[in-house]
Amino acid sequence: MTRIVILASGSGSNAENIIKYFKNSNLISVVQILCNKKEAKVFERAKRLEINSLYFDRAMLNDSDVILNLLKNNADYVILAGFLWKIPSKIIEAFPNKIINIHPALLPKYGGKGMYGMHVHNAVVANKETETGITIHYVNENYDEGAIIFQERFNVLPSDSANDVAEKIHELEYKYFPKVIEEVIVGH
Repeated sequence: MTRIVILASGSGSNAENIIKYFKNSNLISVVQILCNKKEAKVFERAKRLEINSLYFDRAMLNDSDVILNLLKNNADYVILAGFLWKIPSKIIEAFPNKIINIHPALLPKYGGKGMYGMHVHNAVVANKETETGITIHYVNENYDEGAIIFQERFNVLPSDSANDVAEKIHELEYKYFPKVIEEVIVGH
């Protein structure tokens, strides 16, 4: 059984979608959620879905080996689902091509530090982009620069607000993220 640990920072809707997708899988299991925000809604989702969860701070991630060792003991793959901190190189080295992130734009556009959530959607609309979408990619030492695994796009209508774009992005995330994770793991 391939074990997934999800890193999240927010509400956890993508985390919940991934957990539900693999709930009855004989090949892949979500074993834990780690979150860097004490008040994040992802903890409520984890409890309801009976998934072990743990809060951690920046020191546990960067200055000690607490999170590194926890991942080494519990994870075969690490999935970032709305996780906003940079992953330290020691974790990237321990999980080569086994840390996967989803980004709400067609990278390399609208990637990098500070480009997440509504910041991305507002920029897409402000720049009058004609298309946008999602990118699922491996994580490396730089924000949103790892090798691209999968992209899916849609046309941005002139009448689309940033909220409209966000809704369309969420639909693509829910539809494709678990499937692409499964394809990567089964194909490895």
